[in-house]
Amino acid sequence: MQNLIIKTHKKGTIYKKPHLFLLNKGMNSGKPQKEPFTNSFVVIFDLEQDCENLFFIAYSLWKTNFWHQFLVGSVIPFLRLQDFRKQFNPQASLMMVEHEQHQKNVAALKLLEQKEKQFHENLHLISDLRRAILYRYCRK
Repeated sequence: MQNLIIKTHKKGTIYKKPHLFLLNKGMNSGKPQKEPFTNSFVVIFDLEQDCENLFFIAYSLWKTNFWHQFLVGSVIPFLRLQDFRKQFNPQASLMMVEHEQHQKNVAALKLLEQKEKQFHENLHLISDLRRAILYRYCRK
């Protein structure tokens, strides 16, 4: 894994290098996204390929609730930058040890994401069709 910079995102900042954002407040802390969150960390990479690989690692960590053990705060839990930095690199390195298996997992996750998007589009089309039929039925 190449060098990466992890810091708190400031609203309005534009990053020139490949980057991803990770939510740092609430029970969804650690959730990765390409668009900035209000309360988020930004991870800046040298290469786009590293960004893509670590996006799916961050996604896996978030989905398995890995960050819940590091949340602090009684009303609105949050993830400290120090804890995130300390845990993210070793965990990502551990998950990338077997590179070939990691590539297969990433490919499978991409396929599932694509199928999920198609499924949601189909649901939206069904909903639109239902609305059109009901509208036509009520207009008579």
